[in-house]
Amino acid sequence: QVQLVESGGGLVQPGGSLRLSCAASRSIFSIFRMAWYRQAPGKQRDLVATITNAGTTTYADSVKGRFTISRDNAENTVYLQMNSLKPEDTAVYYCYAFTPLPSWGQGTQVTVSS
Repeated sequence: QVQLVESGGGLVQPGGSLRLSCAASRSIFSIFRMAWYRQAPGKQRDLVATITNAGTTTYADSVKGRFTISRDNAENTVYLQMNSLKPEDTAVYYCYAFTPLPSWGQGTQVTVSS
């Protein structure tokens, strides 16, 4: 299992950008897939983006062209660059590791509002 700590959330105006970070407690080199999820108030937790250790990425349709997931295996960190943010992107964002014992971070709040 791996412990994950997210950071980088905050309040941003519509059209703005944020970069989320997910720091892992150990090497993520051997973790095939990492992901970001988000959960808005009163809604289920939804998959936002995934990345394999080869760099292959997938995105939810709602964020394609605006969000970019990346990983730095040397720094044991996964990132989510979020551009052109919209109010509907407001949610708690969670990092997730596809390990035998699934690992979640504690989440970081992103609020998009004028």
